[in-house]
Amino acid sequence: MTEVEKMMRGELYDYSDPEALELNFQAHERLERLNAARYRDTQGYRAALRELIPGFPDSSYLITPFHCDFGFRTTVGEGVVINFNCTFLDGGGITIGDHTLIGPNCQLYTPHHPIDYLERRKPIETGKAIRIGDDCWLGGGVIVCPGVTIGNRCIIAAGSVVTRDIPDDSLAAGNPAVVKRKLDNHHDKR
Repeated sequence: MTEVEKMMRGELYDYSDPEALELNFQAHERLERLNAARYRDTQGYRAALRELIPGFPDSSYLITPFHCDFGFRTTVGEGVVINFNCTFLDGGGITIGDHTLIGPNCQLYTPHHPIDYLERRKPIETGKAIRIGDDCWLGGGVIVCPGVTIGNRCIIAAGSVVTRDIPDDSLAAGNPAVVKRKLDNHHDKR
């Protein structure tokens, strides 16, 4: 099994592997094109965005500047807005559900390095997937740590650091983020 295949499976992999490095270099070249795209050049912006994040929906928006490790490891739903200056370290995979709002300066981190300091000296890590549900709102400056799942219809207060899963219909805040209250998101559909 290749190092990239190990990365895709969430297993310990060597990020100095030539294939993994090449994918990272390609992402940085794509990021340069995306971040340099003229704001009014919708067609050029969309082409650069889809080159970086394949399948990025027409109904969703990503406002540059943006930073990521790979791009193709991020999946974005319909009606999503990702605001200025977000960083997605996406080797472990990031999934963002429909109609979710990601505030400016949010950071989503999937890499997890070894606990043992001697192992940590090696160019190895695992990627732990981040999943954000539908209809969520992450306020500005939120940090989401490796392996976290945020349920549907959640609000994460600005500046929070999410270290553990957050259940559906929750408002969470703090460092580490804790659920402050349940949200009443049950709307009568008429």
